[in-house]
Amino acid sequence: MKLAEKKGAAKKPAPTVYELLPEIKPGQSIELLKELHILTREGKLNQDSRRKLKQVYHLVQFIEPLVADVLAQQGAAAQGENKQGVSLVDHGAGKSYLGFILYDLLFKGKPAGEGGHIYGIETREELVQKSTELAARLGFEGMSFLNLSVAESTESSKLPATIDVVTALHACNTATDDAIDFALKKKAKHIVLVPCCQAEVASVLRKNKGKDLGRSALTEIWRHPIHTREFGSQITNVLRCLQLEAHGYQVTVTELVGWEHSMKNELIVATYKNLPRKRPAERLQQVLAEVGLEEMAQRFYV
Repeated sequence: MKLAEKKGAAKKPAPTVYELLPEIKPGQSIELLKELHILTREGKLNQDSRRKLKQVYHLVQFIEPLVADVLAQQGAAAQGENKQGVSLVDHGAGKSYLGFILYDLLFKGKPAGEGGHIYGIETREELVQKSTELAARLGFEGMSFLNLSVAESTESSKLPATIDVVTALHACNTATDDAIDFALKKKAKHIVLVPCCQAEVASVLRKNKGKDLGRSALTEIWRHPIHTREFGSQITNVLRCLQLEAHGYQVTVTELVGWEHSMKNELIVATYKNLPRKRPAERLQQVLAEVGLEEMAQRFYV
């Protein structure tokens, strides 16, 4: 009897990739993860890819509530009318890991994607072409990729007049400042920045070091070359935060955990709240004057 029961018993179905790999979120496109070389062609996940996926998920956790906030604001304003969806611009998109995974998890078949759009801005034409082809293959109709610099994108007619969310992750040196300029001019509701290679301010500090050394004891902070570089990087981000606050944004600065391979892991998240602007604007001018960076007032405009 037991043998007959065993022979007639139904075979247990093979586990799905989602069961085998708990890191993969339910419903996530397996084809996309293979195309991004996060999963192998056999559907395996190696240690390096697991770490990369963890990093992108960490960023998604920060961005998801921002997308939800945009939808909530649209819903309140629409009063029953159709929602507009969410527009997001990713500057320095590279291979667009973040853009594709954001679209797959937060836009595809979701309210954010109904009329919403993700734009990837990238200067390397071959990466723009590959991302465009991949989006077409996957049917990600709400994604576009533009072969532009960050500065060029601000004036481009290929982008809408206003953008809801702006991201710039490891946009080198002044590209982060160009992304802030883009976000301010596009009246972005949310801005997500991971600054990188902040060399411009350090070069100005270095240039003016001789005349500034006798002016204030504070110049000892950046007298030595290595300190000039590190202090230049730090003060750049301080000035960026003050600039955003001087435009009415609420700013949060935290660490992007999980990016152990890079020392550039400072995450700046700014949300437009129409906050009082006078004090941060005054502070910004005071800091510029104190460290001898008055000539950079146009870069960190208010």
